[in-house]
Amino acid sequence: MTRALITGVTGQDGYYLSKLLHEKGYEVYGLVRGQNNPKIEFLERELPFVRILTGDLLDLSSLIRALDVAKPDEFYNLGAISFVAYSWENAMLTSDVTGKGVLNALEAVRLYSGDDPGKVRFYQASSSEMFGKVQHVPQSESTLLWPRSPYGVAKVFGHYMTINYRESYGMHASSGILFNHESPMRGPEFVTRKISMAVANIARGRQQTITLGNTDAKRDWGFAGDYVDAMWRMLQQDEADDYVVSTNETHSVHEFLEVAFAHVGIDDWQSKVLQDPRFMRPAEVDLLIGDASKAHEKLGWKPTVSFPELVRMMVDADLARIDAESA
Repeated sequence: MTRALITGVTGQDGYYLSKLLHEKGYEVYGLVRGQNNPKIEFLERELPFVRILTGDLLDLSSLIRALDVAKPDEFYNLGAISFVAYSWENAMLTSDVTGKGVLNALEAVRLYSGDDPGKVRFYQASSSEMFGKVQHVPQSESTLLWPRSPYGVAKVFGHYMTINYRESYGMHASSGILFNHESPMRGPEFVTRKISMAVANIARGRQQTITLGNTDAKRDWGFAGDYVDAMWRMLQQDEADDYVVSTNETHSVHEFLEVAFAHVGIDDWQSKVLQDPRFMRPAEVDLLIGDASKAHEKLGWKPTVSFPELVRMMVDADLARIDAESA
């Protein structure tokens, strides 16, 4: 039985990746920070097959202990402080966890692997936020990185450190440069889930308006369930490498709103959307659109959920949640 260890297992991607690996017959271990982490209860309820280990990306010794217990064939490093807006408020902590945490994970795997650098195949969750002030449209693996947030800068550090360990030690270490990927499991602080929740609440008469920042910002949005499949495919390759994972389409926040409101039968929705400068980024990333040609060709991967399907899926999930609460 193949064994996998996942950091960030309590997040959206950890949820979908755990399910995918379990379906493929893996023994799945998840690293959770802190003994009183409130998300452990969610894990035990929704993913009872995940074997929970405690550890911290900032504590190298705890990572080595987790590796000794899990004895993984594959290590998926999804752990990070991933909310971009938060990174300006807590740049130091974001840099430590999202950046230095990658170094600790790589070093732990290197030490655990000993004389066999390919013993554990390593996946690093890189991000389209690394492109920031985009220098080329669409963005591919060779596009110059110009991050525009402390989060993006930290991700660049982790990305290049992964490449460095691969080239320096011969580790099977790959990075997935994932563009925005969403799902009903997305945290409520992210704009997509904020919209789907608000639209569901407005449709059910629980809320009147939604307040957002820049609705002109454009992103390449895909379904998280599709993207974790790309992660797995990377670690099945003979040679480690870096891959852009995206839909190759771009849509604005305005379009997301339009599809979401149309799904609940509200056409005249503009008056229900307010804007507040507090939700504007200090340095905006205006246009992200990926070129996933390499993932298509080498991994045989393609997204299966379209942008409108994704938006409707998220709204439906929040409508179902509200209805269940009211029943």
